[in-house]
Amino acid sequence: MEDKLVTLAIHTNEKAQILKKVLESENIEVHINDIDLDNPGVAPGVRIRIKESDLPRALSVVENRHLFRYDDEETYRTDDGRRRILVPVDFSDYSLKACQIAFNMARDINAKVKILHVYFNPYYPTALPMAEAFAYQGKEEKEFQSIIDKVKENIQKLCNTIDNKIAAGEFPSINYSYVLREGLPEEEIVTFSKEYKPSLIVMGTRGKDQKDADLIGSVTAEVIEMSRIPMMAIPQNTKFVDMKDVKRMAFLTNFSQRDLISFDTMAKLLSPYNIEIQLTHIALKKSDKWDEIKLAGIRAYFSKQYPNLKLDYTLIDTSDMLKTLDDHIKSDQIEILALTTSKRNIFARMFSPSISRKMLFHSDTPLLVLRG
Repeated sequence: MEDKLVTLAIHTNEKAQILKKVLESENIEVHINDIDLDNPGVAPGVRIRIKESDLPRALSVVENRHLFRYDDEETYRTDDGRRRILVPVDFSDYSLKACQIAFNMARDINAKVKILHVYFNPYYPTALPMAEAFAYQGKEEKEFQSIIDKVKENIQKLCNTIDNKIAAGEFPSINYSYVLREGLPEEEIVTFSKEYKPSLIVMGTRGKDQKDADLIGSVTAEVIEMSRIPMMAIPQNTKFVDMKDVKRMAFLTNFSQRDLISFDTMAKLLSPYNIEIQLTHIALKKSDKWDEIKLAGIRAYFSKQYPNLKLDYTLIDTSDMLKTLDDHIKSDQIEILALTTSKRNIFARMFSPSISRKMLFHSDTPLLVLRG
């Protein structure tokens, strides 16, 4: 049987030639192809292909020699016109699932991906008197270095895992890199997103199995509240890994003008997909005929503005929003819940949790949180 060629990696031509030389020194046959010829419209680069039978040995060579690093701090400053997706990670299984969904979306909207890990430094000698700070710094320097070493080891393992999955065809071959930041995760994620200017942030979560004690401290929940970037929260029990497999989602509306803005953002993000969008209004008191008239009017407006979208609407009366919404998600087979939210100050976040925060801890349904 013919030994077919498989894609090992996609790199710039310079890196591809280095990798080719290394692999050929191990008697692994290498073919290099311009990916523009294979897939018109894909970002420039070259595809490194090898025989399928050589794949295990080639992956071992790449991993053991640590040929390339992905922590190019300056890559996010280069504007090549493509969209950007930011994926904050904590090296958990649900972070890897978030990466897979982000990579698949990047393939579909011609975007590049930046993986961000924020680590916390527990040693702050500047908070101590000067005399004690020098002693403290000397004592804790090795411990802090061990934290840095572990973080670098973990991010390299994640990149190796991703590269292996790309080679195996589980992840698409797209342009990605990573960056490490020190500080409080939620603050650094928001700060970096202002610099990087992604079209979307994708974050993994544990979903409804999280303990109540995690409510205030959840990094994902805080980023949802603090950031102005559209964000997708992916619970660990999410059933899909590719947006192409999503058939139905709900867009919550309260008839505000902000919904028009956020819906437009959502429509642009979802343009490659054939997803039916259900416009959903939740009336916490008994609805009247005007609610349905407004919903029908919104659907008519969106149908005219976005003729390629499949739109429906539903009106829900309830006194228990979370339970009713959860039941509705199950009965109507809603796979993603989209909603508009606004930036809130810390007191509002502590004493009046938003719908997005409540749903984040109540449901295993992915959330697409939009800014109006």
